[in-house]
Amino acid sequence: MPLNRTTSGDRWRVRPDGPDKVTGRLPYLTDLSLPGMLHGRVLRSPYPHARIVSIRTEKAKAIPGVCAVLTSADVPGLNRFGIARPDQPVFCEDRVRFIGDAVAAVAAETEALAAYALTQIEVDYEPLPVVDDPESALSPDSVKLFEHGNVLHRSDYGCGDVEAGFAACRHIVEETYSTPRQMHTYMETEGGLFVPEPNGRLTVYAPTQHGFMDRMQLARILNRPEADIRVVSSPIGGSFGGKDELNVQPYGALLALACGRPVKLHNSRWESVRAGLKRHPMKITMKTGTDEHGRLLAHQVRIVSDAGPYSTLSAEVLNFAVEHVIGPYRFGAVKVESVSVFTNNGMSGEFRGFGGNQAIFALEGQMDRLAEKLGIDPWTFRLMNMRQPGDPGPLGQPIAQTDGARQVWEALADCRLWKEKAAAGNRSETRPPWIKTGYGAALVMHGAGLGVGIPDPAGGRLTLAGDGKIEAAFGYEEFGQGLIASLEQMLIEQFGFDAQDLRIVIGDTDAVPDSGSSTASRATSMMWQALKRLHPPFATALRKQASRALGVGMEKLVLGRGGIRDAESGSLLISYGELAKTASEPIVAETKFAYPTSPVDRVGAHYLYTYASVAVKVEVNTLTGRVKLLDQFHAVAAGPVVNPQGYLGQIEGGSGMALGFALTEDAVMDKGMYLTRNLDTYLIPTIAELSGGFEVLPIEELPEGDKHGPRGVGEIGSVGLAPAIAAAVHDAVGKRVNKLPIDPALLLEKPVFLNKAVEWR
Repeated sequence: MPLNRTTSGDRWRVRPDGPDKVTGRLPYLTDLSLPGMLHGRVLRSPYPHARIVSIRTEKAKAIPGVCAVLTSADVPGLNRFGIARPDQPVFCEDRVRFIGDAVAAVAAETEALAAYALTQIEVDYEPLPVVDDPESALSPDSVKLFEHGNVLHRSDYGCGDVEAGFAACRHIVEETYSTPRQMHTYMETEGGLFVPEPNGRLTVYAPTQHGFMDRMQLARILNRPEADIRVVSSPIGGSFGGKDELNVQPYGALLALACGRPVKLHNSRWESVRAGLKRHPMKITMKTGTDEHGRLLAHQVRIVSDAGPYSTLSAEVLNFAVEHVIGPYRFGAVKVESVSVFTNNGMSGEFRGFGGNQAIFALEGQMDRLAEKLGIDPWTFRLMNMRQPGDPGPLGQPIAQTDGARQVWEALADCRLWKEKAAAGNRSETRPPWIKTGYGAALVMHGAGLGVGIPDPAGGRLTLAGDGKIEAAFGYEEFGQGLIASLEQMLIEQFGFDAQDLRIVIGDTDAVPDSGSSTASRATSMMWQALKRLHPPFATALRKQASRALGVGMEKLVLGRGGIRDAESGSLLISYGELAKTASEPIVAETKFAYPTSPVDRVGAHYLYTYASVAVKVEVNTLTGRVKLLDQFHAVAAGPVVNPQGYLGQIEGGSGMALGFALTEDAVMDKGMYLTRNLDTYLIPTIAELSGGFEVLPIEELPEGDKHGPRGVGEIGSVGLAPAIAAAVHDAVGKRVNKLPIDPALLLEKPVFLNKAVEWR
């Protein structure tokens, strides 16, 4: 059944966290306060690149009410952080490499006093040449940002003879695509409350996507055992990858321990813009060719990615992009070269789609251009060259087989919007002549999980607690994606529990097992897998205890709403509360496993994929050059739908971010300085831009014997919209887009003056 904003059904439930969120009753972590807490602030570099000559903190320390002023000399452990490569300084020692670099931090009795104390820290800088262009940074003559140079990572892939392939081509398209530096623009900017406990431990209340990874990094910085640190990480006011990496946590932790008092830090929007992660700007050059019949023979790609000043997960994002510039198509020969480059621009890092957005915008652009050269319908051209069930993945790796690509292709070909496109040429236009309408489509193959060679743990725990609640504990975080609702739904459907029987525990390293990161479209899939593993031992343990308590054979007992029930009549025999009282010790089942990967020696290669097709209808005003999204259709092949509301919400939310990526969002920089500093000049789509038609068709069928269950949909909705809009713009005005966001100047046309009045509806 298609999902849309008016769909209803038995599986549509009120989200457990929904009422408190929509009423504003739910406090985010940055809303927390404690009596006697201090306020922290971080002093950041005013220069994108400079040498630190000296730092003098005496004046700031002398201010009454200032409790601590810290620099690199005050870091007891590793003065670096970074999930994969810890190369970003907590505090810079002798050099700053972007305007978000931290130099010092203060804690004071009030926010105003902390802000004033920053002005009294004296730092002498010697400005250095700014490296703000990744291509220039690769030049041997460029200033080197690190001793080893400006190259963070290279990732190449090839198969077949590309030169011979191009020699045999009848049609070749060469194009360079550019994508923007996009901001996450979460509702809750980075922040948290940091509490030194009486027993010597530290509790960190701060938004993150992986509390255990934060704990590990903080332990290195603080030179303390991980067991001495507790990270509470939910609920979160949005993340989308931006809070996967440490942000304010090192500063709050250091200040709290230095002062022996709770410390609160909360970034302003400008501070978030300045220091936070952004989507990697990429320049992708493609050369793709076909024979006279339209069969793809050769595909050559070069990717240059702007990492900014430090690593975070830029190498992993590049690996993902290399995989996805090949995507769901069969090529006779492929050659991909890519490089991630250090610059003095803002930090690039994790972002919903993880490099797939940039790659698929370019790849789908090539498909449309080639189809036009061949005179073939672009959707038919895709089908001609699509990977088939049984084919390996984009990197030649074994993958979990589905027919998802064909299924979403067929769904789009048969959808209302595509039928409307076919009929559009037969209708007379009633709009003014400067308003043009167009239709476009895109095909997406998107990998889930972290990929080969990257630790990707999963697991969970079920417990019959002393009060009779079934306690489900997972190390994931809820940041708006509907994880709690999905977990509740799975427990109800797989075990027969009622929502009132459950207590869901997430986002607290003291209370949950390490289930891995809430990222890479993996959480729902891994919760489903964990519950499948937990069901037999946990159900057996509950039935065995009930058998003892009731004196009834286990074969006559089943789990159900409220407690253990008679297998034949369904009548309640003993409640979970009563059952808990009969047990001499807690009934617990726990599982640990790893996200499935391909048996291949290729770091980052994926095994599970989600497929999607996207069709859109747009309106182009050739007087203003503005593009309006009127309607959209998404077919998504991701296996069974766990939570219809969450499923639709993820596709809708991803689509909103993709609309900004396509039309308005770009955190513009010049010489390493942000020109876009706040949301008055950085324009994200609002409900006005997202109020057009919206339909999602979930394709739930998986091959017989598939053991992997539902695939993730957290990112798939954000990936295909931009190339579909670009195709629709071409359909409307005949102009190809190769740079995002779309520049209205590209679409302007000279007005046509008519001799008579024009009527339109």
